[in-house]
Amino acid sequence: MNGHHQALPEEDDPKAPLLPVVQEPTDTPSSSLAANLLTRKTFYVVLGPILCASICQWVQFSSGNSERDRTSRNMLAVLAWVFSWWLTDAVPMPITSMAPLFLFPLFGIAASDDVAHSYMDDVISLVLGSFILALAVEHYNIHRRLALNITMLFCGDPVNPPLLLLGICATTAFVSMWMHNVAAAVMMMPVATGILQRLPSSGDSSSSRSQAVGKFCRAVVLGVIYSAAIGGMSTLTGTGVNLILAGMWKSYFPDSDAISFSRWFFFGFPLAVIIFVALWCILVLLYCPKGCGDVLSLYLDRAHLKTELQLLGPMAFAEKMILAIFSGLIVLWMTRSITDDIPGWGVLFDGRVGDGTASVLMATLLFIIPNKKQRGEKLMDWNKCKKLPWNIVLLLGAGFAIADGVRTSGLADILSEALNFLQTAPYLAIAPLVCLISGTITEFTSNNATTTLMIPLLIQLARTMQLHPLLLVIPGAVGAQFAFLLPTGTPSNIVGFTTGQIEIIDMMKTGLPLKVAGTAALSLLMPTLGVYVFGTNGPAI
Repeated sequence: MNGHHQALPEEDDPKAPLLPVVQEPTDTPSSSLAANLLTRKTFYVVLGPILCASICQWVQFSSGNSERDRTSRNMLAVLAWVFSWWLTDAVPMPITSMAPLFLFPLFGIAASDDVAHSYMDDVISLVLGSFILALAVEHYNIHRRLALNITMLFCGDPVNPPLLLLGICATTAFVSMWMHNVAAAVMMMPVATGILQRLPSSGDSSSSRSQAVGKFCRAVVLGVIYSAAIGGMSTLTGTGVNLILAGMWKSYFPDSDAISFSRWFFFGFPLAVIIFVALWCILVLLYCPKGCGDVLSLYLDRAHLKTELQLLGPMAFAEKMILAIFSGLIVLWMTRSITDDIPGWGVLFDGRVGDGTASVLMATLLFIIPNKKQRGEKLMDWNKCKKLPWNIVLLLGAGFAIADGVRTSGLADILSEALNFLQTAPYLAIAPLVCLISGTITEFTSNNATTTLMIPLLIQLARTMQLHPLLLVIPGAVGAQFAFLLPTGTPSNIVGFTTGQIEIIDMMKTGLPLKVAGTAALSLLMPTLGVYVFGTNGPAI
């Protein structure tokens, strides 16, 4: 066989240099250039500037203040440019997220220093520190150990499918509470599919067994992607939407109480628990038929999970230290600002510290504490941090910059008039309607983009209606996380869809009642628990 490869002519050798190909004459270089330019991608690239120029040319506002009208029009034009690139992926999303850094100064919306400030504040620091800790958890396989332990606890003997499904979903939701929901879905999906790989494929067993196994596989994949989204709702760091909400609230109302980690947790966790229970009930009703446990017991039991856990070996010093640091960070987050009567440790620093302070401080310890594996090696080094999701960081910065631009340009006042029809409706009807609007938009664009667009409008609408802004802003932000119907609604959905275990009809069948349950839970908690946590029964801000 080696002789056969040696007999190949040079032009057939895959290792031959490609230079002769470049030297071949080309008769129609212009047509080749035209073919490269006349593509759908090129159209999407020029679509943004075209929309921007069209708005600048044809849209006119008449509020009586010519300078403000011009700035509002320019802000709308920039929004059309940025959002068209986001929606079409004309250029990479992180690059689009940096567009406000040059568009805002060029169009007279804000100074370059003011725009750049939006890309690094306490919320961004919170994200960076949390992501570094999440990378440490992933590097040392702590998430896998946790998943196997909890799943073993819920497996049952013989296998109890609803209980096993509860264990997998609860583990995913718990992991998603402390890291970005997309990262949680990416980390937990291999764990879940690893369990499913022990089950036979559709052609390996009789029809009834195949149907039972297939339904359970769909339930597990759907449970992981939806649990990652639901778990992320419960904490400030679990999803970018909550971070955008906290950042915009601080930007619009700097003198009001900030939405801290603990403050959001007291509201978000009960909400997530209610939606999680609804998810589990829906999955059990749709995908765990009677007799499913008998079928699964033929292929899956605790012994399999125990073997996987034993392969990981005992916990090393590095894993214990990372768990200790992570636990310490959670304690710092929860106790920085507790109540008015119990202010928390943040009062020791006259309110100058934030959640980002604690996040970066604890992440720094990872680069100081040795891992006791090799001499001089620390728990983390910068090479391990190369996977930091800078795209999320830049997207958050763009969201904060856009929120500031919409507010300072006066565009929020103009656009909020489109929602004036809500003023005559009672609040109990407005909250689910706002949640429905956000939940519909987010199916077709990113939840971060939806939140960035909706929050400024809802704040202005709340001012017009003399309502506390959080009564509208929170339903709008949480509703933007209800992307349960389409694979493209959120990257977490794509993670599940690429496994080949689910189809769009499965997401529709499960996501629609889940979206209804989430909207109902939010509408119930906002005028009850929300009043206690956020003080929304006070005067309008």
